[in-house]
Amino acid sequence: MEKVMPRSAELPFNGPLETGTRAVLNLHACFPKTLDLQRLTALDYLIVRTSVIGGPSDLHPPAPITSPVTQVRRKMVQTSLNMMMARDLVSQVITEKGITYRAGESSMFFVDAIQSMYLKQLFERAIWLSEYIGQLDDEEFNQNMKAILNNWVSEFQDEAGTIGGAS
Repeated sequence: MEKVMPRSAELPFNGPLETGTRAVLNLHACFPKTLDLQRLTALDYLIVRTSVIGGPSDLHPPAPITSPVTQVRRKMVQTSLNMMMARDLVSQVITEKGITYRAGESSMFFVDAIQSMYLKQLFERAIWLSEYIGQLDDEEFNQNMKAILNNWVSEFQDEAGTIGGAS
């Protein structure tokens, strides 16, 4: 009989399947627009924390320390995109600006098959985010993300004294 291993110490909702699902929902909501890895990494954070940009209430409860998007999540988003491309849920598009991603041929079937309330709410936030980012050029979006990360650093410093935890 096979032994069931306990779940790893990773936080829930942050494995490649969960991250890939968020990427598919974000790309499907933005279709036919393509998004680069940096934008998808930011949206992976924002889709569950929409209140930080004046959107709907957050889907995930607040955590004592949240990770800055661009440093921690980028590798997981890339891994999840590769997994979703293998299933035709995401397609890679090469442009003059570099590699971007678009919802794949099968993304519509995937989104249409959503049954759980959580995933329905996640897709509603993806639609809201697509409308939000559609109003911003790249510079405005980058400025908003810098402000979010700066607030994260300020909040962490207030709680811990300094980034390194030393006084």
